[in-house]
Amino acid sequence: MSAPRAGAWWARVPEPVVDAVVVAIAVVDLVLNLWDASPLATAIAAGGCAALALRRRFPLAVFACTLPAALLLEVVFAPFAALFTLAERSRDRRLLGMCAVLFALASATPWPLNDVSSHDRNWTVVFFFYQLATAAAPVLLGQLVQARRDLAGRLVEIEDAREHERLLHSQAVLARERAQLAREMHDVVSHQVSLIAVQAGALQVAARDPQAKEGARTIRSLSVDTLDELRHMVTLLRASGGRATELTPQPTLADLHRLVTTSGIEADLTGELPPDIGTPAQRAVYRTVQEALTNVRKHAPGATATVRLWCAADGASFGTTVTNSPAVRPSLPLPGSRQGLVGLRERAELLGGTLESGPTADGGYEVELRVPAHSE
Repeated sequence: MSAPRAGAWWARVPEPVVDAVVVAIAVVDLVLNLWDASPLATAIAAGGCAALALRRRFPLAVFACTLPAALLLEVVFAPFAALFTLAERSRDRRLLGMCAVLFALASATPWPLNDVSSHDRNWTVVFFFYQLATAAAPVLLGQLVQARRDLAGRLVEIEDAREHERLLHSQAVLARERAQLAREMHDVVSHQVSLIAVQAGALQVAARDPQAKEGARTIRSLSVDTLDELRHMVTLLRASGGRATELTPQPTLADLHRLVTTSGIEADLTGELPPDIGTPAQRAVYRTVQEALTNVRKHAPGATATVRLWCAADGASFGTTVTNSPAVRPSLPLPGSRQGLVGLRERAELLGGTLESGPTADGGYEVELRVPAHSE
């Protein structure tokens, strides 16, 4: 526990304070090694020490400024500090190796150069390799700090990924629970309400008392509405994502014009329906037109379509007929669930109506939904 606290304490020290301490130590190292240095060598070494204040922004240039100090005097701290900063920030290992060699050359080369002959060349070579091995310390330490920083960033990314994974897992668990709830709701409620609708329809046909017939009609209408809302709720519960469009209002007859004009095919909308028909019937008409136009677009490219809304002369039924002309070009092999018309027939049967579909004499196709008026 003490190591993390020490690291946290060190990280809280302001960078200008650290730079000032580094420059101060370099100056002390310079003063201790002045001896009989010339004023020029002292000035050059002092400039290298002062340049350490900029080592974070210009690490390579600052290291180059400290090399003359290592050549003229026996200072060590300034080149080491610059080399450490360069190793901490650079990922070019060849550059770091070259800088270590330059430091070893500057430290091992006798100055002035005219005194080379007076030095033992063997000791010069030994001193060069000694300085080279010494230069490896700040390089390795800087690379270690760099690796530690990269590892800390990687750990943060891993923790974020784990948090995201936990969120996805919780969403998956919620989706499974919602799907299970949907199945249970469908199995328990849908069957019972369907039986109520069937029995109410039979009672409506068999009853002779007008009040009883009206009551049976009301029960059947309510059952149909309940089944339609139940089906919509089951769809919501089975959805794995929480899209905002799931809870938007369901389409009605007022949306038919926009559906036809934005269908992507040349289609005309004619006729009209009574404005007081119920919501389930409006949805059935809308979904029938939507599915028919979708099939035209998929299976009859280039064909034109006519959407006709109609109401029987005796007012006993109403519905819609969607007719399209033959295709003018081959259709693409697009995938399909083949459940669209099946679902529409089920929706029509719940309303007591029918859905007829089939080819026309001229090679086109026609879909017709017929809904009895008493279903409302």
